Amino acid sequence: VQLQASGGGSVQAGGSLRLSCAASGRTLSNYIIGWFRQTPGKEREFVAQIIWSGGVTNYADSVKGRFTISKVNAKNAVYLQMNSLKPEDTAVYYCARKRIYESSYNYWGQGTQVTVSS
Repeated sequence: VQLQASGGGSVQAGGSLRLSCAASGRTLSNYIIGWFRQTPGKEREFVAQIIWSGGVTNYADSVKGRFTISKVNAKNAVYLQMNSLKPEDTAVYYCARKRIYESSYNYWGQGTQVTVSS
């Protein structure tokens, strides 16, 4: 399953963006899809994830209450709705996948840049 992230851009603090992660190839029914972000000089940081079958979600504390991860089965796509954006949310955002029985994410799509100005 290949993943392609899109939807990044520049926004002022307090604004919103919605990122999309489109999957091609197989169905995602046996996968967990996650969003991560990375800034220069820092390690990649977990943001949110969703278990495709069942839709259980999980969030980093730093984005709880502001970001929402969701999926549309018919489109084989995962979304990250980001509200109340802060300058510290500025990063390259990646979507990634792992099978439900795997401990680590092992495939990363191309990233999309999100820039939040104060």
